[in-house]
Amino acid sequence: MKAVRSNEWLLLFNPYFTGANPLITNHFPIAIGTQFSVMGFFNKLFGKKEKQSLDEGLKKTKEGFLSKITKAIAGKSTVDEEVLDNLEEALVGADVGIETTVKIIDRIEKRVSKDKYLNSGELNKMLQEEIESLLVDAPSSNSYAFDSELPAKPYIILVVGVNGVGKTTTIGKLAYNFKNAGKEVLLGAADTFRAAAVDQLTIWSERAGVPIVKQAMGSDPAAVAFDTVQSAVSKQSDVVLIDTAGRLHNKAHLMDELSKIKRVIQKTIPDAPHEVLLVLDGSTGQNALEQAKHFTAATDVTALAITKLDGTAKGGVVLAIANQFKIPVKFIGVGEKMEDLLVFDKHEFVDSLFNLDSKD
Repeated sequence: MKAVRSNEWLLLFNPYFTGANPLITNHFPIAIGTQFSVMGFFNKLFGKKEKQSLDEGLKKTKEGFLSKITKAIAGKSTVDEEVLDNLEEALVGADVGIETTVKIIDRIEKRVSKDKYLNSGELNKMLQEEIESLLVDAPSSNSYAFDSELPAKPYIILVVGVNGVGKTTTIGKLAYNFKNAGKEVLLGAADTFRAAAVDQLTIWSERAGVPIVKQAMGSDPAAVAFDTVQSAVSKQSDVVLIDTAGRLHNKAHLMDELSKIKRVIQKTIPDAPHEVLLVLDGSTGQNALEQAKHFTAATDVTALAITKLDGTAKGGVVLAIANQFKIPVKFIGVGEKMEDLLVFDKHEFVDSLFNLDSKD
């Protein structure tokens, strides 16, 4: 991928386009200017392998933006209304969402009028800061990484999400990475409604080399969850990952099932589960928003894992989901390898989106 000019990227989020945004009324042409290189903070905060995984995982999203931006600025020395309309299309194409786009633009517009925008570098910095500000931080009392000390022991994570989003795979990768970091991990197969669910999780437990608590298909999911937590206490496990049903008839059934699981877990550990992790498929774009609405209405979701970002140009949906639901993204899936489930860091994520010097 060729190096690009700073304004070619920052114009994607230009605060002055009108398009579908009724809040913006003024255009100010911006000259396409100075060459730049964003080195990012990955080199300090991520190892080389993690940095490469994230850059590769967001490649399609970045390429989707870039192809439209290149077309928008072809043969032009300033950014006019036509360019801005094309850039708006690029933003929508990445599934950032109109609501989130309007919020970013409105904030930038206010800062520009206050700070008296002087050059593209300053606007570029503003854009990154405002995009980062939309991504919610986890409370310090419930922040962790694979290799960090966990907020509780055993730390109980209840994993929810519809079938097909990569829920079981995410559990397997979480187990692998926690174990690799020196944690004692236990899986609980409480999705007893789907024939293949227990078998799939058993395969992942073998791949990750961690034990699993399971019962026959059709067993009471709450009973499996109870046995899992009891076993975790006796084994002195560090992390417990409990799978739950991905398909229930309606919101009431979903709410009842998850509430029952929580109640039986709390008989052993009163403040558990410590995390309710909703897994969403990033490649479905705006459909992921609908799934998030369904689950957040049924239970108290505390964190998100967004999968399959490597297979889509719609990576902007991460911004839309985080902005709309104010729930922290804890993990993102950017590839098929076990190591491609990454702990999410908003600064690193935004920095990677702005890092256009990665080689194809």
